[in-house]
Amino acid sequence: MQGSLCLQCGHARVVESSVLSSGPAAAASAQKNQPKANAVGFRGSEFCASQTSSFNGKLRAASRRRQYSPLKVEAVDYPRPDIDGTVNYLEAAALSAYLGTAKRPEKPLKVVIAGAGLAGLCTAKYLADAGHIPILLEARDVLGGKVAAWKDADGDWYETGLHIFFGAYPNMQNLFGELGINDRLQWKEHSMIFAMPDKPGEFSRFDFPDVLPAPLNGVWAILKNNEMLSWEEKIRFAIGLLPAIVGGQNYVEAMDKYTVKEWMAKQGVPQRVNDEVFIAMSKALNFIDPDDLSMQCVLIALNRFLQETHGSKMAFLDGAPPERLCKPIVDHFSALGGEVRLNSRLQKFVLNEDGTVKHFQLQDGTIVEGDVYVSSMPVDVFKLLIPDQWANIPYYRKLDKLVGVPVINVHIWFDRKLKNTYDHLLFSRSPLLSVYADMSTTCKEYYDPNKSMLELVFAPADEWIGRSDADIIDATMKELATLFPDEIAADQSKAKILKYHVVKTPRSVYKTIPNCEPCRPSQRSPIPRFYMSGDFTKQKYLASMEGAVLSGKLCAQAIVQDYEKLASPTPSLEKQKTLV
Repeated sequence: MQGSLCLQCGHARVVESSVLSSGPAAAASAQKNQPKANAVGFRGSEFCASQTSSFNGKLRAASRRRQYSPLKVEAVDYPRPDIDGTVNYLEAAALSAYLGTAKRPEKPLKVVIAGAGLAGLCTAKYLADAGHIPILLEARDVLGGKVAAWKDADGDWYETGLHIFFGAYPNMQNLFGELGINDRLQWKEHSMIFAMPDKPGEFSRFDFPDVLPAPLNGVWAILKNNEMLSWEEKIRFAIGLLPAIVGGQNYVEAMDKYTVKEWMAKQGVPQRVNDEVFIAMSKALNFIDPDDLSMQCVLIALNRFLQETHGSKMAFLDGAPPERLCKPIVDHFSALGGEVRLNSRLQKFVLNEDGTVKHFQLQDGTIVEGDVYVSSMPVDVFKLLIPDQWANIPYYRKLDKLVGVPVINVHIWFDRKLKNTYDHLLFSRSPLLSVYADMSTTCKEYYDPNKSMLELVFAPADEWIGRSDADIIDATMKELATLFPDEIAADQSKAKILKYHVVKTPRSVYKTIPNCEPCRPSQRSPIPRFYMSGDFTKQKYLASMEGAVLSGKLCAQAIVQDYEKLASPTPSLEKQKTLV
């Protein structure tokens, strides 16, 4: 869930394993005989009710349904929330409209883009909308970067990450509408559901009532939950947040110098707020613990999710991202004259004598020329390719601090339907797991009435990224045994593993530690005719799917704005007046 709960690049090794036995030892044995598939060059990952009695009745009815109704295992679509009139949605729509209605260029620019993750795909899409010709290069044979997915021999999908789409993702929501695929999002009830480590098998909920606008619906959700925080802790937490509410964006930006843990101590927020809320939130946002995460990241998320009535409402894609999201984007810009080339790994930027880009050279020696060049690769991969002539430019030197965080995504198919799951995302609040979902319930394409497939984000993963798949599955099963004590045992004496897949991403979204924000580069680079997109580039959202989409739009906007200059003879680097 990249920042995204995803979510989610860098040079990476994808390890696939299948288990058709009933114990960890057998699993390890099966793994030894299982061929491993390698893949490198991952692209990368916001009043009071007039009818109070009716409102309370709805809450009581919902409570009764949750408590007494028998389990119904079905992929249910809740209605798409009314998000089209929010300020952020309209702002995103205006940017799309600007690009779609821009003056048609007399001579369309041929724009070569490296990296077919969401940032590269959206850069290509919006450039094509503006009348230009994108040529999108992807190192692998699959679209999506941090949202890539693959089919195994049984025809089952396994993904790079567990991807959640929020109501507070205005550019992403506009994108779905522009492509005509709004019906592919499966919206869930407006709740956040946390496992209870001290009460195995039980969950604590924050339910956001639809009849209240933001932020009152969020306040109600917090006040009604008495299982995770006491009233004293809620009050002290609220007092700690007051400066952010009063100070607005200036305060949020200033908090980039503190970790979540440091900010809590500074504001006098009880330690239990960290234990009960922020550990799970930090791992979901950036796959790291609050000891390391910048407080700015948390405040941005809280601002986005709580200031819009449906900001924190979640949706799952109804199938695999490469087919259900990425392919429609490619179809869109291909119909407008663009193209995508898979298995086209970039080897280096070949420069002119003045330091500008002459062409892209691929690993197989192919030369790809254009009028404009864009890197939409993840920051870790891009840093490996920075030419020596650019290395001392401050714009590029600052990238040293942006380093991708390791993430592991685990898929386990069980021999039975687990009863203690919801048609929703679940926050595990366990030492190793971040978030998880029973995809056989939440997603139409993965739906199975008889068996469960849990998809889990294993984080923080620094100490585990080099471990074997068998070790990771063994640790995951021990964690699951505490979440599902009546159904899962670590030795598989209860639910048995039919098979599993482990996807390792050694470098996913950049690690959002304090003082990283000034290091994020703008989409317009100091090199003439060279631009950048990616969720790590400068934009107002986190390193997430929404951030990737917005970065692509901003990159396209910069190129459209610079058209007159780009349509003229190539300027030399020596004449460039400002180096960012």
